[in-house]
Amino acid sequence: MSDAPEITGSFADRIVDRILRGLIGAALRLPYERRVAFMGALVRRVIGPLFGYRRRAETNLALIYPDMSPGTRRRLANAVCDNFGRTLIENYSWAKFDARLTKTKASGEGLAAIAAAKAAGRPVIFVTGHFGNHEAPRHVLTQMGYDIGGLYRPMTNAYFNDHYARTMTAWGGPVFAQGRRGTMGFVRHLKDGGMGTLLFDVAAPDGVMLDFMGQPASTMTSAADMALKLDALVIPYFGVRRADGLSFDVIVQAPIAPADPIVMMQDMTDRLSAMVAAHPEQWFWIHRRWKTYPKP
Repeated sequence: MSDAPEITGSFADRIVDRILRGLIGAALRLPYERRVAFMGALVRRVIGPLFGYRRRAETNLALIYPDMSPGTRRRLANAVCDNFGRTLIENYSWAKFDARLTKTKASGEGLAAIAAAKAAGRPVIFVTGHFGNHEAPRHVLTQMGYDIGGLYRPMTNAYFNDHYARTMTAWGGPVFAQGRRGTMGFVRHLKDGGMGTLLFDVAAPDGVMLDFMGQPASTMTSAADMALKLDALVIPYFGVRRADGLSFDVIVQAPIAPADPIVMMQDMTDRLSAMVAAHPEQWFWIHRRWKTYPKP
């Protein structure tokens, strides 16, 4: 008898999961390059419009770029959906994705700092956003000999999350689901001199309001809080998709200076904002990033 907890969710969640499982399964039967292109096109042309992802991306783009023409917003929203689909199937194809990245060379000021932290047994927290493919840097640095875990927020659809989580946990260092137990495991991993990744660009009901792309966005301070408590190095990194749709530039930035947690989180957010401004089609505008919460 399995000790795994029973998965629960709505009937709609179950149906959506069945559809996505079928589409992902069909894509995985294709050769790698074709499956990535197929999934990008599928989300751009079908899933994005059908599930409202494209509309949400256009709404967010209008908030941040009010002077942008509707035609340009539609073009960017379609590109965002394409990147989302490609990222999804790349992560399900983690072994082939990893092989694809073997010739990718990481660059940036943070590389020397990471090497020094490893030599000293100092924890490292990598911070990034839902941009390009956020797993590309972890793959490349793992190939360089670093054991990198992570802390992730489970998806609201528990059926889909059950198999999506395996795309993160099947390789690399230990990956923990966000929550009391998972966060404690992640902290223990860091205390032992480990390295781990956090994606900080999600709306949080108990976060602080920080400027992101010129608008206030509720942001958790967890990454800064943990770094200060554990004397961990904080390194922003990004996987920027190249024009061929399959290759990446992996950028490892200079460390975030220790300071007040809000100051640190604003620095991280500003770094992400600069990447989004340079490559707006690669950030997941489908997120409800500027969601507002009722005041307590």
